[in-house]
Amino acid sequence: MSELMTTHEVADYLRIKERKVYDLVRQGDIPCSRRSGKWLFPKALIDRWVLQGVRSTELALGPAPAIIAGSHDPLLDWSVRESNCGLAILAGGSLDGLSRVADGAAAACGAHMRDPDTGTYNVPWVARTLAARDVVVIRWARRTQGLLVAAGNPLGLSGIADLGGAAKPRVGQRQPGAGSQMLLGQLLDEANIDLSQVDLIAPPARSEGDLAQLIADGKADAGVAIAAVARTHRLDFVSLATEYFDLVIRRYDYFEPPIQALLAFARSAPFAVRADELTGYDVSEVGQVVWNGD
Repeated sequence: MSELMTTHEVADYLRIKERKVYDLVRQGDIPCSRRSGKWLFPKALIDRWVLQGVRSTELALGPAPAIIAGSHDPLLDWSVRESNCGLAILAGGSLDGLSRVADGAAAACGAHMRDPDTGTYNVPWVARTLAARDVVVIRWARRTQGLLVAAGNPLGLSGIADLGGAAKPRVGQRQPGAGSQMLLGQLLDEANIDLSQVDLIAPPARSEGDLAQLIADGKADAGVAIAAVARTHRLDFVSLATEYFDLVIRRYDYFEPPIQALLAFARSAPFAVRADELTGYDVSEVGQVVWNGD
């Protein structure tokens, strides 16, 4: 979409009628400029105008700690360091991150939660758990999820059905509330495999990196994680699904310098290069608003 939208384009973008757009222009309520007899609307200012519809009670709370909680993502972790944005990472799983954002204990969280009813990611969970909070969901990346297996795939695993098959692989698991663990449970259900048929390794790994290390050390045969983690730990990878990893951000904190610095870095050439190096990432939509709660 062009950085300058016409009246028709901004009406489609905001999902309102053109007549309503003209009313907003006449009232001086929407960012716009007039050129050659036409009203034009800067997309960046329209996004900011939408996001600034924040309740006064939420504004009074002020900024949360400059922390990104929730799910760990290698590209996000690297970007926080390289951008010098001042944010800290506190990885603990997607649902834990949503809880911290709801409590005001984190400015944002990373999430990659598949909704079992719709197959869509993050927005249904955010709408259910943070309906009373002023938050926005920002796209970070599209990622490839699959099975991490030892180099050479010695058990010849080819999909989720093999986890309950004759090979009986030892399956590393994540903590409850982690997006990868939720996906594992859903995929097993869809394959009509009961958890009792799977040899799950305890205790749960607290991160995808820890899970990969279990497999590298020969303590597990497989586990669900992203392609980038397989590459980093020199493991083989069996693709299972494509998911969305998003940032759930308090709207107040969205406009604070740390978050803005991170998102600005995500539009840079080094960011795109690093995403390509890690493999399994599509960052063509990074920074897009995918949900704006009321």
